[in-house]
Amino acid sequence: MPRHEFRPGRLIAGLALTAAGIAYAGDAGGWWTTPWFAIIPIVTAGLCLAGAAGVTSRAVRRRRRGRAAPSAPASSETPV
Repeated sequence: MPRHEFRPGRLIAGLALTAAGIAYAGDAGGWWTTPWFAIIPIVTAGLCLAGAAGVTSRAVRRRRRGRAAPSAPASSETPV
């Protein structure tokens, strides 16, 4: 059992920001040239996708929680 619930929005945001960091690290290392404006679409698209994934996963979790509402167990004894 996982210690916490999976959050796909945070994963996508982390991957997008990691990609932006790798792009700048490659530029700083001299492996390739990254224009300053190339990071804006990477970060913007990553954060938009992360937001959409977060909203979708929250809606799915709320819907599942609503369906799996615990019901009172049936008892053969009558209350006194």
